[in-house]
Amino acid sequence: MNTLIAASVLSADFSRLADEINRLKSADIIHLDLMDGHFVPNLSFGYPLVSCIRGLTDQPLDAHLMVTNPQNYIDGLSRLGVSWFSFHQETVYHSHRLIQQIKDHGMKAGIALNPATPVNTLDSILEDLDYVLVMSVNPGYSAQSFIPSAIAKIKELDRIRKSRNMDFLIEVDGGVNAQTSPALREAKADILVSASYIFGSKDYDKSITTLKGQ
Repeated sequence: MNTLIAASVLSADFSRLADEINRLKSADIIHLDLMDGHFVPNLSFGYPLVSCIRGLTDQPLDAHLMVTNPQNYIDGLSRLGVSWFSFHQETVYHSHRLIQQIKDHGMKAGIALNPATPVNTLDSILEDLDYVLVMSVNPGYSAQSFIPSAIAKIKELDRIRKSRNMDFLIEVDGGVNAQTSPALREAKADILVSASYIFGSKDYDKSITTLKGQ
């Protein structure tokens, strides 16, 4: 499959959100970083802004839950039309149960791996996942420097899915730009999440095309 680009609105200018979303028409997915100020030190946004974004675009919404209680958001985000829902396994005791709840609400289910969390922690749950979100920065803030060890994780995940005949997607988030995206595509990442690189550019379409390697 061709590389998909998920534009993270964390770096958008919220004072002119409609215009910002309109300039993302070439993005495949709109990425939503939901932070609670507890699991990560930052606060971002909640249901009202997600609802607003849903009303501005038909593109799939991808929610990354950087919160200590992701189970509490399943019903609300599904009602708002979110299609992708990922959480950090450190925040729950029963990942399998949560994944099934996400799927029962009609959303794709994913687990996010922090930079210090190894791939083998997912061994018993990979077959149930629709995607794995590899964090190439420590979660909580935009515009951080890329952590190169993410490349090895992506390659390992790709090797596992091939050897076990699985079809989960590999998403990567953090420091994704023109310099890092070629190595990410080569490592077989399926979805590249980008925030500051897209929103800090003058031409969003051109930046997205660059990330796709076109």
